[in-house]
Amino acid sequence: MSDIILETRGLTKRYGGVHALEDANFILRAGEHVAVVGDNGAGKSTFVRQITAVEQRTAGEVDFNGQAVNFSGPLQAREAGIETVFQTLALADDLDVPSNLFLGRELYKFNLGPFSILDRKAMREKTMEALKTTAVKIPNVDNAIRNMSGGQRQCVAIARTAAFASKLVIMDEPTAALGVQETAQVENIIRGLKERGVPLILVSHNLRQVFDLVDRIVVFRRGRIVASLRRDETDGNDIVSYITGVKGGAEI
Repeated sequence: MSDIILETRGLTKRYGGVHALEDANFILRAGEHVAVVGDNGAGKSTFVRQITAVEQRTAGEVDFNGQAVNFSGPLQAREAGIETVFQTLALADDLDVPSNLFLGRELYKFNLGPFSILDRKAMREKTMEALKTTAVKIPNVDNAIRNMSGGQRQCVAIARTAAFASKLVIMDEPTAALGVQETAQVENIIRGLKERGVPLILVSHNLRQVFDLVDRIVVFRRGRIVASLRRDETDGNDIVSYITGVKGGAEI
């Protein structure tokens, strides 16, 4: 049985005449943590949006768990086992923490359509378990998301992803707007996913973070993959050379 969790072949996205992503061939193996790096506009987030079906690809193929997939949208990708933290977070501001963790997968005492009754006690208990497991500290989980700091909101989104992680986690710049303490918290969550054997794609500008957390680094430049390097066989200067175009590279 193959250990390949995710594979893209010729993945391409064009917006009119703009080639945002061109012929991206990518492989992620079981338990592997891979960083996707590159300058602004290099195609990193576009790549993630094609995998998770936030956008529909122009061309190419995606295999997930050994099967060709063509998700109709992010919800279908999530149902297949892909949990994603986007830069936009996708949280419901007016809802509390348990309601956000279980958004789209609510627990019910009785599920009778319009007469359904939510099991708020069970969702709250499981939320506390998830926060404990991921070491995310939220002073009051009954507080509406809109009343929380940016760091707390980000940690809620990441805790939701880690709690329900089944087959693949994707994080798009998860610590870009966080302070030192909150960044360390998120990095510990990522290490916990590694210990659990959950594969991860991490989009990040932070090379220190990348070298601390992942097994392999994939470099995007101008919509193309220009390098795929084992973390222990490269260094920051090497990666920067690929990002800036000082070094070229065949797609891998």
